[in-house]
Amino acid sequence: MIAIQFLVVIAAILLGARLSGVGLGVMGGLGLAILVFIFGLRPTTAPIDVMLMILAVITTAGCLQAAGGMDFLVRIAEKLLRKDPKRITLYAPLVTYCFTLFAGTGHVAYAVLPVIAEVAHESGVRPERPLSIAVIASQAAITASPISAATVALLSLLSPAGIHLGDILQIAIPATLLGTLAGAFAASRQGCELQLDPIYREKLERGEIQALQKAEQVLLPKEASRSVWVFLLAVISVVMLGTFPALRPSWDVAGKSVQLEMSQAIEIVMLSASALILLFCKVKPDEVVKGSVFRAGSAAVIGIFGVAWMGDTFIHANMALFSGSVKEIVTAQPWLFSFALFGMSILLYSQAATIRALLPLGIALGIPAPALIAMFPSVNGYFFIPNYPTVIAAINFDRTGTTRIGKYLLNHSFMLPGLVCSTVSVGSGFALARILL
Repeated sequence: MIAIQFLVVIAAILLGARLSGVGLGVMGGLGLAILVFIFGLRPTTAPIDVMLMILAVITTAGCLQAAGGMDFLVRIAEKLLRKDPKRITLYAPLVTYCFTLFAGTGHVAYAVLPVIAEVAHESGVRPERPLSIAVIASQAAITASPISAATVALLSLLSPAGIHLGDILQIAIPATLLGTLAGAFAASRQGCELQLDPIYREKLERGEIQALQKAEQVLLPKEASRSVWVFLLAVISVVMLGTFPALRPSWDVAGKSVQLEMSQAIEIVMLSASALILLFCKVKPDEVVKGSVFRAGSAAVIGIFGVAWMGDTFIHANMALFSGSVKEIVTAQPWLFSFALFGMSILLYSQAATIRALLPLGIALGIPAPALIAMFPSVNGYFFIPNYPTVIAAINFDRTGTTRIGKYLLNHSFMLPGLVCSTVSVGSGFALARILL
């Protein structure tokens, strides 16, 4: 029965990928309907927080585009990229890595993905290259962030062995940075050049996107730079709120202190930034929803609504079987523990949940704490099946069509940089753990 359910999930993803755009989301909804009404699976809660965060961020990015701020950023980037157009493939993942490192959540990447896509396109760089590794880096940094739920879970489990937060960070940060750089190198070799890509050329011929034009041909309003400053202030605010939780307000509820959640903080800050751009940058609200950034982001929300909900329902309904299988394998072959972490993260879509589910087993098997820290980045495996929110968002933000899901599902844009980043991160972690711990 579980095999048939799995085939339904895979078929929905494949058909949705063929349809593209909102097709991915609605096919996920159809797959979910089959799982619920035919197989009787209980649906999990829809990913509302993720969807609301994306809506808040793409609204801000849409306002930025309508105010001319996107063009302003493109022109700044073009000055840097004229000497070496591939440099954005290095800079983009470092930006998303830093955002996640200080915010503790990879969802802040939504704020910069449309910028990366537009900068790459306008500069003649294949957007697949920087977008793919930028998404991977935004997740890799979760296992290096001192405030992420995954790091907190790891620390709580390893603290009885005398492990402190500094012990984890001195391994995780350099290891994941090295992995990110290696992934960027791999991504820079992906695919043909933009102008030679057949899908991009077809889009140009059909008039779906315009050919590249020099940004200097258009005079930008003075409000363009102002909108960029508002946007950057919003991003910095999100990073600060994630880095210093004391900045987020808390309330006394039934005798317990309840603090503003990071997801809510992102939504409030980004919606406020959108309002400020509308008020002070002379942006018409109608222009925001007509922009390519807002349209692509909206398609991503629909995709997440259907596909992620369907996948989450399937995994939770069969979690007992998955957990039992992984535990049996790890008990028989302890050295496979990093592969077990990687595989479980593909199913759970959560680094923290993976750590809480499997790390106690690793401790029980007697795996040394330094080795467990070294294997920490292996929980970043949910790029493997291309239905995670940031993956879907990146695909929809790339108007050129170079960032995509392949014909065989697993030959997608994120596979190569993701595998390289994970492998190098874990390998570097073992080397650093041997030296430092």
